[in-house]
Amino acid sequence: MTTIDALMRLSPVIPVLVIDDPAKAQPLARALVARGHPVLEVTLRTAAALEVIAEMAKVDGAIVGAGTVLNPRDLDASLKAGARFIVSPGLTEPLARAAIASGVPFLPGVANAGDIMRGLDLGLDRFKFFPAVAAGGIPALKALAAPFAQCRFCPTGGLTEATAPDWLALDTVLCVGGSWVAADL
Repeated sequence: MTTIDALMRLSPVIPVLVIDDPAKAQPLARALVARGHPVLEVTLRTAAALEVIAEMAKVDGAIVGAGTVLNPRDLDASLKAGARFIVSPGLTEPLARAAIASGVPFLPGVANAGDIMRGLDLGLDRFKFFPAVAAGGIPALKALAAPFAQCRFCPTGGLTEATAPDWLALDTVLCVGGSWVAADL
């Protein structure tokens, strides 16, 4: 199994996908992989999400993960569906410990210094900065990153195709997540 750092470095933009229809999963995954987006985050925001993960996982070249993972139950269900990495909107100790124990690459959400410190205490140093724009945008991430030089981030939440390059220009940002990537598919 690969690391979350390796996944974050694989593609500068990770599509964040909310899909209601499992029949659309494989065609969408094939199209995104063909466009150079092999790392795909399927959010657990729909009743079909786990089935979508299972379908996308069948596509050659697709590295499918589960997003909006809120607790160890979501983690277990996502792994059973075939998720190869896990993204959560926040950082809780029960979820982090379960993810670490499973060995799955895990990207927990952080929005402040306390979140980052909690993650560091658990041995984590790769984080989703969420909700990036609402949490203060680039100035906030720069301020947070300064005392945590060992950390790297994937900002999501409010980014656009036009603003993504500004985020990616930051040394502490390895990739960004965005829903715009699949908007025309």
